[in-house]
Amino acid sequence: MALVNEEMLDEILQYMDKSIRNLAREAFENLEMQDMRQVKSFLDGQYDIRLENLLAAKDASIHHLESAMKNKIIQRKDSVIGNVCK
Repeated sequence: MALVNEEMLDEILQYMDKSIRNLAREAFENLEMQDMRQVKSFLDGQYDIRLENLLAAKDASIHHLESAMKNKIIQRKDSVIGNVCK
């Protein structure tokens, strides 16, 4: 298991911000997802999946991060999804 440092985490979170914004734009354009709760739930799930995939590519996992890093991820996730759903 590789160690993820703050710099690596910041790069991953910046990528995630862009990825989720683009995904949200597509979700809002999709006629099947008209309910905001559905979109938010979809984005929430996709964030988790994509984040875990990015960490796995670095031979890491969210389960092995320090609690401060996990909190940073949670706050960033809430912020990004909250902003795109407004």
